[in-house]
Amino acid sequence: MDSQFHSASDSLESYYDPRLAASLNSMEGVPDWPSVAETEEERRRRATLQHRAHQVFQWVGTLLPGVTLAALLAIAGREIARWLGVDVLRFEKTPISEITVATLLGLTIRNAIGLPQVYESGLRVCLRWILRGGIVLLGLRLSVVELSNISMIGVPLVAICIIATLLLVTVINRLLGVPRRLGSLIAVGTSICGVSAIVATGPVIEAEEDEVSYAVACVTIFGMIALFCYPLLAHFAFAGDAVQAGLFLGTSIHDTAQVAGAGRMYEQQYAAPVALTTATVTKLFRNVSMALVIPLIGVFYHRANRRGGAKRRKLFDLVPLFVIGFLLMTVVRSIGDLGSRPFGVLEAEQWSQLLAAANVASGWCLAMAMTAVGLGTALKKLAHVGWQPFAAGLSAALSVGVISFALIKTLSPLLGP
Repeated sequence: MDSQFHSASDSLESYYDPRLAASLNSMEGVPDWPSVAETEEERRRRATLQHRAHQVFQWVGTLLPGVTLAALLAIAGREIARWLGVDVLRFEKTPISEITVATLLGLTIRNAIGLPQVYESGLRVCLRWILRGGIVLLGLRLSVVELSNISMIGVPLVAICIIATLLLVTVINRLLGVPRRLGSLIAVGTSICGVSAIVATGPVIEAEEDEVSYAVACVTIFGMIALFCYPLLAHFAFAGDAVQAGLFLGTSIHDTAQVAGAGRMYEQQYAAPVALTTATVTKLFRNVSMALVIPLIGVFYHRANRRGGAKRRKLFDLVPLFVIGFLLMTVVRSIGDLGSRPFGVLEAEQWSQLLAAANVASGWCLAMAMTAVGLGTALKKLAHVGWQPFAAGLSAALSVGVISFALIKTLSPLLGP
């Protein structure tokens, strides 16, 4: 009897399984609706996606003020230049460079009313990534053949300019009593690559932060003066020869952004696109030379001070990646120009439109970058530099200009047009 009871009880307990109750409303052959409850893995995945989305929005929010301000001033510079040249001066096409106006607008805002810190991140992106993107796109304006033609005079010109300027500026620094490390930074920034060369050389010679700041201030200020003066000076000094003017701009102006801006000004003022491409290529040769010159400066500096060898830097710290991108774009341009159907997928007209669009995009990138240069240049920094570094920077700027002019006049007739 007991065994029968226990058997009946066990069979009844099987009906208390909650899974059976969940299936009472189901329909045979029809799949059940999925449960609305999240699993732990789904909850973690959603939290990760939300975190990443928040990071993206935070990043955009950080960059947006500076990038937007630079873009708006670039647009304002274009409209003001057009208004002054066409409506006021009555030219058919404005002779005033929009980059000149945009840079002056940035300088005025920074030094007249100041700039809140919220804009700095976006302006830094304009100076680094947008500028480099514009330079890479400039590579589509040149074929490999045109690049090699410029390099025939550009490479020896850059090499001689760097060596002569380094030696001359070193002598000037000693005469003025400028400290050795600060003098080395000014010499490197003037002869090679402006702020980038100073920042790359500082750790190699164990420079202090104040010395790096002083050198950057000198090179920035005199490079800014050259940015506005040298396009006009080059046009008259080389009798309107755009190639020689581009070589001069590429060797005598310090920073990459300033060279690109000066070349763009010359192009807009004198309708000479070759000046911008020549100046850019010549400046890129100077950038590449950092990989050789900066380690040598470190070795000589530490040897003179009887210390150990110079600190090593990674190759990509000394050879900017955008230089490689520029060269790759020249290869793309050369391949695209080979046949009547570029890359086998584009029509000739489409290829021309693509190149024109890249040229417009490059112009806007350079305009935004130069506007950021103006917005980031505080003229009051000169008051903290002191007369010795200031005099050394001025002498260095004038020296590299004179050396460049003399070499171009000497070498250009030897190599022909």
